[in-house]
Parts: sequence; structure tokens; C-alpha cells
Amino acid sequence: MDLQRPPPRSRGIYLLPNLFTTCGLFAGFYAIIAAANSQFTAAAIAVFVAGIMDGVDGRVARLTGTSSAFGVQYDSLADLVSFGLAPALVMYHWALSALKFDGGTMGRVGWAVAFLYAACAALRLARFNTQVGIVDKRWFVGLASPAAAGLMMSFVWAFADGELGWSGEELRYVALGVTLCAALLMVSRIRYWSFKGSGEGGARADRVPFAALLAVPVVIAMLVIDPSRVLLVVGVLYALSGPVMALWQRTRPSSGTA
Repeated sequence: MDLQRPPPRSRGIYLLPNLFTTCGLFAGFYAIIAAANSQFTAAAIAVFVAGIMDGVDGRVARLTGTSSAFGVQYDSLADLVSFGLAPALVMYHWALSALKFDGGTMGRVGWAVAFLYAACAALRLARFNTQVGIVDKRWFVGLASPAAAGLMMSFVWAFADGELGWSGEELRYVALGVTLCAALLMVSRIRYWSFKGSGEGGARADRVPFAALLAVPVVIAMLVIDPSRVLLVVGVLYALSGPVMALWQRTRPSSGTA
């Protein structure tokens, strides 16, 4: 009778990946609180911390064999807070709220675009959950919500410290464009490289070009020098990589025809 009971430690180990998810959720919640108190640099950094936790929890679950349907749903809800609500509210408090100085209509445009970003993040996460196991794991369909949040928060972080001489109020229209572009890219059908390999198993699934491997220490070295501006450049380049690749693929067949 005792031999048929499940091992007692099989339930406790599921705490590990969910603990990282909770840390990411806390970081997203802290970003919202920090933005409400005008601590925009801390808020932006907190969203990046949430991104790190989001990358760790899934890998921990796979390595320890503790993946579960509960963990997947909990991770999605935490992502909605950390990469949907938090970036939208940080951007709103830092820049978009200043649109009210241009009239009541523009003030409503500011919070409407912030809401649009949060809604697109929710739609992006819902679409991703329904397409797991169907789409090619080498690609994201639409800009991933952590990447969109990284683009938004690197923009805030790069200018919130005041070293470049522009405030959120002065950059409110640029912030409006960044928020709108990030929102629409998330729900687009544009493909982005996921850095996950082919997903077919074996050594080939983990292979990446040598140039990509070489870029890692270069980016790390640059991050040490000026993290906010480097992250902004990386975020912009990655966001542009999808449309540029889609345009190149559409024009390539026509260039090869006689």
C-alpha cells in the first residue's frame, strides 16, 4: 500500500519555477509602484529584472522536469503584469500623461495608447499560448511581449536620468510613437528570431551562427559602459529586424526572376 503513494518531494519541487515567476511578478508590480512615485529609472530596471526572471523560470522548469499546466498559466498572467501593464503605466506616467497639456483630446489619446499597448500584450500572450507546439520554435509570430517591454523601458531608462537633456514631457510625442509601434508589432504577423533553435532536438536545435555567439561578449562589454543606451539600441535593432527581414523576403523572389 505504501509503495503506491507518490514520492512526497514530487510536489515540493514545483515551487522552484513558480518562485522565479513570482519574483518576476513582484518586479512588474514594483515597476508600477515606482512609476507612480516618479522613480522611472528604478521602474524601468524592475521590468528588465522581470524579463530575466521570465527567462529563468521556464528553463528551470525544463531542467528539473517540473513543467506543468499551472506553471504555464501562472507565467502568462505574470507576463501580462510585467510586460503589459507595467510598461504601459511606466510610459504613461513618464511621458504620455504630459499630452494633456496639449488639450483634452490629446490627453485622452495618451492614456488610450497606453491601454492599447496593454491590450495588445494580452492578445499577444493569448495567441502565443494557443500556438504553442504549432508554430516553428525558431520564430516568434509578432514581437514578443518581453522584447516590446524591453524596447519601451530602455527608451524610458535612456532618458529618465536626464543626462541626454530631454525629459519625458519633451519626448511625449516620440514616446507616443514608440508605444504605438511596440503595440502593433506585438499583434502583427511579422516573424522574429526567437534564439531557440529549430526545436527538433539534438545538437542542431541549439546551434546558432558564430557571429551571434561573438556578439554576446561584445554586448556585455558595452552594457557595462552604458547599459541604458546599449539596451535601447539593441531593442530598436531587434524591433526593426522583423520588418526588415519580411521586406527582404518579399523582394528577394522578384529580384531573382528573369
